[in-house]
Parts: sequence; structure tokens; C-alpha cells
Amino acid sequence: MTSAPVRTKQHSHLPRWRHPVRLIRDNARAYILLNIAAYGLTAVGFVLGIVFPGLQAARVDALEGDGTAGLVQDLVLTPPLFALVILAVNIGKVGLGFIILPSLVVPFAGLGLFAYFAVETGITLAPTSPIAWVQLIPHSLTLIIELQAYILLLLGAWLLGRCWILPRTVGAPNRRRGYLRGLRSMAVLAVPALALLIVGAIWEAYSLRYLIHPLAEWLL
Repeated sequence: MTSAPVRTKQHSHLPRWRHPVRLIRDNARAYILLNIAAYGLTAVGFVLGIVFPGLQAARVDALEGDGTAGLVQDLVLTPPLFALVILAVNIGKVGLGFIILPSLVVPFAGLGLFAYFAVETGITLAPTSPIAWVQLIPHSLTLIIELQAYILLLLGAWLLGRCWILPRTVGAPNRRRGYLRGLRSMAVLAVPALALLIVGAIWEAYSLRYLIHPLAEWLL
């Protein structure tokens, strides 16, 4: 008796670095919606900070109160160290604290927490002086890069929640298997997210050190 030829999965021979691309492509609608939400909520916070300067002033006071503003002033003249600190904060506080760890405990929790963070970030970045508008020029690229990294983590959190709650939609026999499959997807997306956070931290540190002053002299 001859057996039927075994079919291989369509994407099984893709190189490992293309797996994140496959996940994004297969979940394009969720990825687009997460982009709209992340950038949109940041823009909402930005507008709120401009319209209501008291909100932005409160954020500045909070950053000065917890030592963040002072730390930035101390490190800005040492870009390599500053980049490491930025990266540590973005990974530990935002990536892990707001997105990954909450989503490991409660499905989709990271999405809600990040929504709050996005609005708060927009308020913090709202310029209230001419020099602040100048700082926003290079920092806009930083924001685009870092938000894109967080969006990849948010997509991972969304996939984890979906696999966890509806395991059969991804071919998993039970929620435990679905959870593990979601974790795998999150780990795959975390690799390019980390790469983007590294690029964003380097750009932020060096642009603040070397671009703000010449831009201010040219534009103001």
C-alpha cells in the first residue's frame, strides 16, 4: 500500500528571521489597529498637553520629583551610558512592566496599561516653549521607533491572549497549549522589538547630545 505524500507547512522553510514578518502578515488587521491605537492615543495625549498646559506641568513635576529629570541632565553629556539607561528603562518599565508581564497573568492586560502609557507619553512630550518644539524634531523619530517596538510587543500580547482564551482558533487542543503557543509568538516578536529599542535608545541619546543645540541656534 502506498501512502499519500506528506504535506509540509507552507512556511516551514522560511528562515528564522522571517518568522516575525510572517506573524505580522498573518495578523495584519490586528497590527494595523494596534498602530492606529498606539500613535493615535499618543497624539491625543500630545493635544491634551498643549490645550491644557497644567497637565504637562504636572508630568514635568512628577519627573522631577522621582529623579528622572535630574538623571537625564546628568547623563545627557555621556551618550553611551545615557543610551544604556534609556534602553533599560524602555525594556524594564515599559516593555516588561506595562506590556509583557501583565499579559502573562491577565489576557490582554498589557494593551490597556499601554493605552494609559501612550496618553501619558503624549502629554509629557507636549511642547510648551520654543526650545521644546526644537527638541521635538529629533525626538519625533525616537517616538516612531520606540512605539513601533512596543506595537510588536502589543501584537505579541494580543496573540497570547487570543491563543489563551480561544485555543482552538490556533489549532491548540486546550488553553495550556494555546498559552504556550502564544508565548512562542510573543518571544518571536520580542526579538525585532528589542532591536528597535536598541536603535531608538542610541538615536535618542546621541540626538539629544549633538543635535538639539545646533538646531536651536539655527531655528531660534
